[in-house]
Amino acid sequence: MTSGPGARTGAQPDLLPDSVSTHFALRLAPQGWLPFLQLARIDRPIGWWLLLLPCWWSSALASVARHEGLYLTHLVLFFIGAIAMRGAGSTYNDIVDRKIDAGVERTRGRPLPSGRVSVRAAKIFMLAQCGVGALVLFSLNRVAIVTGLASLLIVAAYPFMKRITSWPQAVLGLAFAYGGLMGWVAIEGAIAWPAVLIYLAAIFWTMGYDTIYALQDARDDALIGVRSTARLFGDHVRLAIGALYAAALVSAAAALQLAGAGPAGWLGLAGFAAHLCWQLARISPGDTARSLMLFRSNRDAGLILFAGLALNASF
Repeated sequence: MTSGPGARTGAQPDLLPDSVSTHFALRLAPQGWLPFLQLARIDRPIGWWLLLLPCWWSSALASVARHEGLYLTHLVLFFIGAIAMRGAGSTYNDIVDRKIDAGVERTRGRPLPSGRVSVRAAKIFMLAQCGVGALVLFSLNRVAIVTGLASLLIVAAYPFMKRITSWPQAVLGLAFAYGGLMGWVAIEGAIAWPAVLIYLAAIFWTMGYDTIYALQDARDDALIGVRSTARLFGDHVRLAIGALYAAALVSAAAALQLAGAGPAGWLGLAGFAAHLCWQLARISPGDTARSLMLFRSNRDAGLILFAGLALNASF
């Protein structure tokens, strides 16, 4: 996931700057599918990984609390749902932001601002992806269904937040970290404090890594009036991200304590903490390539915590 961005200029001139150029979908899919793969962010799989991981954390934490093995069926369902709903959310975001994207160097080549996909086609594609997500959601228990449907309000509001607040990353956190509730509820049928705390941990984590991501666009965002925590924190961005990551670790530790985690779970949290510290040491606000690399590295950070919880639940 830390593969650097790279456009295969000769073969695929429409490849976006932050695409994973070696992704198999870009190599195997017909050329006509490329704009829709880009709308769904298939060429940038880090998005669905970051949506999926709080689901897996929460599910594994519930297994730890119940002294049971992992619910593998749930993990697979969350995997499918994360890809579908990340795609649907990204398509919706691109529909709303198509005019803003046209004014930002990194995003002006996206399918909608570049005119490679019509708004009508994008809306149909979004609904198709929502249909897949709905099939996953309605295979869970009733409480999980209701909890999942409530998240749509946050998702719908997010694209507009950058216009009205310097904290759009907080709203993204509420949406992207929602799996912190879903994994637990799908097993337990009710929300409990460990789920709330792992959700809170995922919110702070999301705010931190998305601030790193927003560093790429800080200059263009200032020119067109788009707000972000990267712009808000300014010269203190490293300290602010450190505070967000520290809050994520404290919340996660409280969740593990309440769930009765064992040594493997705590070792996973320690590894997660070490990775976040590694990121902080390497932040360079003016280096867009490094910001993208650090952002993408959060897949590995999240997998470290999940691995610890999974081992805790399995043995």
